[in-house]
Order: sequence, then structure tokens, then C-alpha cells
Amino acid sequence: MSGFSDMGFHRRIHATSRLDPLTRRPAAILNTLMRILHIVGTMSPDSGGPAEAVRMMVDYAPPNVTSESVSCDQPNAPCLASLPCTTHALGSTNPGFFHSPQLIPWLRANRSRFDGVIVHGLWTYPGYAAWRALAGHTPYAVFAHGMLDPYFKRRFPLKHAKKWLFWLSAQYWALRSAHRVLFTTAAERDLARHSFWLHHWKATLAPLGTEPPLPASPADHETLYTHAPELRGRRFLLFLGRIDPKKGCDLLIKAFVRLAHKHPEVDLVLAGPDPLNWKPQLIAIAERAGLANRVHWPGMLKGPAKTAAFDLCEAFILPSHQENFGIAVVEALAAGRPVLLSDKINIAPDIALDGCGLVSTDTLNGTIQLLEHWFALPSTERAKMSTQARATFAARYNMRSNTAAILRIFAPHRHHAEGR
Repeated sequence: MSGFSDMGFHRRIHATSRLDPLTRRPAAILNTLMRILHIVGTMSPDSGGPAEAVRMMVDYAPPNVTSESVSCDQPNAPCLASLPCTTHALGSTNPGFFHSPQLIPWLRANRSRFDGVIVHGLWTYPGYAAWRALAGHTPYAVFAHGMLDPYFKRRFPLKHAKKWLFWLSAQYWALRSAHRVLFTTAAERDLARHSFWLHHWKATLAPLGTEPPLPASPADHETLYTHAPELRGRRFLLFLGRIDPKKGCDLLIKAFVRLAHKHPEVDLVLAGPDPLNWKPQLIAIAERAGLANRVHWPGMLKGPAKTAAFDLCEAFILPSHQENFGIAVVEALAAGRPVLLSDKINIAPDIALDGCGLVSTDTLNGTIQLLEHWFALPSTERAKMSTQARATFAARYNMRSNTAAILRIFAPHRHHAEGR
């Protein structure tokens, strides 16, 4: 474990100390001040999972944790204005790869200030820089964020072939040298072994999550209706995410078209940004079926409008072809909404096990089956799913407790270093 021995650590702790369930280390030592650095290519919210994970882990870190982040954003980038921690923006000469000549020198100059470092994401320069600057000096973890899923190997074979060069020269060694490689689910951890035949690292499960929402108010509902006035008084199913082929939006609309005539009281909402300008093609599918007035496109929902959408929907649906975790799924659970998922979402096995949602294949027939199953459920079963959704969130996906558990991976190393 990062070149240190546990033996002295165990001798210094009284045998009756309470153990933390994740680290198996005495919990008392985990309450001292910790200094954590997050490394990410960009903090732009448009970049998706890694930037959002940094924000959440900083927002929900325990009071004893001081957080900083370093990114390759330009120092004047608008996304840095409202960050919850000190962020060092070093700029980049290659925005796609996030190459910054300043990053390795900055990490070497500052590594002694931190008890642990978390690198968010793969396949970019920051991961290489962390390996070169931190290995053997400061323990660092790499949060894979689903980027080792073999889905990408199948979907983009030419890009995967190019990745082999970076894998052999840098990425694999950055993972192998890491104190831990973090995966949000057991499914993600197991799938990661199938992307490249060369794999050896210290894997740790590190679920993400969110915080329980405040109850939606009538004012929140009115905010939603300003985005989609046709929803007033209507039952609806909610999709919330990017309008993207990976998310299975076409499957969802086609399945809804097949069943909508049997359930005229239910509408469908697809809320989210449309970076590929795919929405006109999807709208055309609904129009040809005469359902344009029952499929709603409120755009990206935030704040009160988003809270109201989860509060008013009867279920959340995501027939994605690949989803490492699915923060929107967890947000729906926190709001007490059952979730209807494809089996390609890595938390789907937990959802099925707990009984707070339905799971089927990421095909048109599978999506039709999801909707048919939901529509056939009696109200008592839907109510049980709703109650279980909140229980599952509390047990598995509360971001405050999950962040504390993730950061404890650095506690043994810190205590050992202080005792030398």
C-alpha cells in the first residue's frame, strides 16, 4: 500500500479501538484534519461526471477535510467563479487532452501539503502528470468514472486501438502505481478488466450519490410549469439527462409511441441539453405518431424546476446503453421515485435487488417491457417502490457518508507518516 508498512500502525493503536468499516482502521484517527487535492482536466459542468464528482466531494466532505483542486482550465474560465474550494487553474496547450506544462512542476512543489490526492478520469494528461509527480511521494487515487467500460471498445474500435499506445506508455502505470483505483460499483470494477488484457491495480468500491432534497414547494412546481406549461395536471414519466444516442432516447420515444394509446393519461418528459442537435429527429418520431402534444422537451432543468420534476413525475426512466453510475437515477431515488432502467446501468443490480425499480434490456423490446410492467403495477406496489426508493438512497447513495468513506482510504497512510 504505497510503500508503507501497517505493522507499526497496528502496534500504536489500542486493540479495543472501534474499526471503520471501509478501511478496517480505528475510526478515532479519521477525525483529524486532512488535506485533499482533486486533480481534474476541467471543472466545466458541461464536461460531465468528473467535474461534478469533484464538486460533490468538496461540498459533502466532512468538516475535518480541507479541499483544493487543480485543473487545466484557463485562469479566467467562467466555470471557476462559483467553485466551493480553492482551485488552481494552470491553463492548457491542448484543451482536449488537457496538457499543461505547469502541472507536473506544480504538483512536485505542492505535493507535501496534501495527505491524499484524487485524480478524476482517465485518458488525459493530468493522470500522467499525477503518476510522474506523486508516485512514491504522496498517495493518490484514480477515480475511473466509467472510462474503462468495454462498451467504448465495442462502440469506438479505432479510438480504442489508439488508446493502447497511451495505455502501455502511461495510463496503465498510473493505475498500477496508485494507492487505490476507485470504482463506483462492483459492475464497473469487474467490467474494467475486460477493456485491456494488461490490468493490475488496487481496486476499491467508492459509490457516489447526492444529498436528500428539500421537499418541493408549490412555487417549485410553478417554476417547472414555466418550462413546460402543458404538464400542469398531467401524469408523466421523466427522463433527465443528455439527449444522446448512448442514453437510449430513441428507444424511449419509440416504446412510448407503441403504448401511448393504451394510456392516454400519461405523458413523457425528456429534459436535458441536446449537444448533438438530435432532438429534431426524435420530435419527428412523436409527430408522425400524432403524439407531439404528449412528449415534452423543457430543456435542461436546474434548481427548483429540477426538484419539481422529480417530485411530480410518477417514475424516472433511463434506457441507456452504458451508464457508469447515473447521478440522475440517485436523485430520483432521493425524491422517492421508482426508477425504470436498462441493464447496462451499473447500479441496476442494486436497484433490482432492493425492489425500488424495474430493469430490462437496452433494446426496443426491453424498453417496451419496462413501460408495460410499470403501467401494469397496482398502486400499492408503486407505493412500496416509492418507499423503498428513499430507503435505498439512504443506505447506499447518501453523498455525505459516501464522501467520508472515500476519503478514509488516505487515513492509514497519513497516520503512519505522522508517527515516523
